[in-house]
Amino acid sequence: MRHVLSAIVQNVPGVLAHISGMLASRGYNIDSLTVGETETPSLSRMTFVVMGDDTVLDQVRKQLTKIVTVVKVVDISSQEYVERDLMLIKIRAAGKRSEIRELAEIFRGRIVDVADGEVIVEISGQEKKIEAFIDLMRPFGIVELARTGRIAMVRGGHPIEEPPFDTGNTPKRNSC
Repeated sequence: MRHVLSAIVQNVPGVLAHISGMLASRGYNIDSLTVGETETPSLSRMTFVVMGDDTVLDQVRKQLTKIVTVVKVVDISSQEYVERDLMLIKIRAAGKRSEIRELAEIFRGRIVDVADGEVIVEISGQEKKIEAFIDLMRPFGIVELARTGRIAMVRGGHPIEEPPFDTGNTPKRNSC
């Protein structure tokens, strides 16, 4: 089973290395991991995609909660959420730029760079969409490919700041 976990962590050096190292040392494979600053500069959001049954999910969550820099952890795959992946793909385009451009437009992508014999296409969307575009580009010749990994957010009025699961490591705010 595929699980998408979203964690709010303190935005300090070494958090990513600490968390990924801890999960790897316990034998948990991370299919995707992204991290970036949130609307609060002192916090970052990490999105993990892990495969496994509910026991694996429970163990991963328990291990994450032991880390002092982890503020909150939510299994958002059990809720309605929006998920996206971003990709840049460099393709051999010798004489085929118009065909590549048309396919990129169909996938709501855009050409962001043109060079002699190559183009770079930017495309975002769900994993299935990205994979389908990659498959269509293989016959042209993929020169290089870079992907962000999945990012996700719960739909509607349920921000991660009000999760069903809190680690107890929430930073204290000064009251005035």
